Amino acid sequence: MKYLVAFSRIFVGVLFIISGLIKLNDPLGFSFKLEEYFSQGVLDMPMLMPYALAISIVVVIVEVLLGIMLLIGYKPKITVMSLLAMIVFFTFLTFYSAYFNKVTDCGCFGDAIKLTPWESFTKDVILLVLIVILVIGVSYIKPLFGKRTNNLIVALSILACTVFCYYVLNHLPVVDFRPYKIGANIQEGMSVPDDAPQAIYEYAWKFIVDGKEKVIVTNGAYPTVDGEFVDVETTEIQKGYEPPIHDFTIEKNGEDFTEAMLQEDKLIMVIAYDLAKSEMDAFSGVKKVTDEALKKGYKIIGMSASSSEQGSAISKEYDLDFEFYFTDETTLKTIVRSNPAILVLKKGTIKQKKHYNDIDNIEL
Repeated sequence: MKYLVAFSRIFVGVLFIISGLIKLNDPLGFSFKLEEYFSQGVLDMPMLMPYALAISIVVVIVEVLLGIMLLIGYKPKITVMSLLAMIVFFTFLTFYSAYFNKVTDCGCFGDAIKLTPWESFTKDVILLVLIVILVIGVSYIKPLFGKRTNNLIVALSILACTVFCYYVLNHLPVVDFRPYKIGANIQEGMSVPDDAPQAIYEYAWKFIVDGKEKVIVTNGAYPTVDGEFVDVETTEIQKGYEPPIHDFTIEKNGEDFTEAMLQEDKLIMVIAYDLAKSEMDAFSGVKKVTDEALKKGYKIIGMSASSSEQGSAISKEYDLDFEFYFTDETTLKTIVRSNPAILVLKKGTIKQKKHYNDIDNIEL
């Protein structure tokens, strides 16, 4: 038991710290994931959606702290019981997500490691078993340092997590794990290799033959049956290749401008996924930067999921000399964690990406 507890202590502690730090690097992204869980049709708790970011911050900081507390042996009984409560909740959440196919990615490791719902549930079950071992063998968890040192480590950890969280919320994630990171080419991210695996489907054909129901399963071909066709059910038995970027479009009045815009040698995108939720004061800075960019030959476009009327109203209010195009809201949230934000591109390659607090640092 002593060695089993030691292994569990290290494994669980390190995993909680890694998982927490990845989400702490992007608490806004984790809050978007929580909004999915809180939405209608999933947990049906829309009243919590306005508090998603606050809950996200608390959860990820607590996750990191519990990992640290476990490793240094700080208040073992409180620590392991808190870990147990958290993993029971996460296990329920991932099981619900997997069984009912509600949220396809739990966000356990942010955008760094994508897990399917069942993979997430399996991971949580393993952690649950290890944490139960820690609860049973809590007497074997001894502090690594004295009480004062342990208190200091926990206090410094809280401070460090808070400062880091404040920084990434007011700028951008320190490490960008998304397919729209600086240096990425959007066209390449949307391309599908010639040898990419194709999706495989199974078709269950239902017929009435001699007054009885008969089901014939094929991989696509219509079966030769002397009977009356009733129905067919299609099941994907093997997923095909999905490019990292698969939902990026630039549209206006029903016309797709994606290819043309991504061929621009000097392009600036002003991204605001929801103009009603944008930091309005930031548009004064956007005006200054975009006016300077226009003088230097840049093509400027706005990208939002808001209506064209909202885009026109913002352009008029802040005297913006560019038009807003439509792009899916989830896509815009994935591209950059700022509302608004500015991207500088060269023939589809992202050269600069700035939070609205940092747009004065854009180099043209």
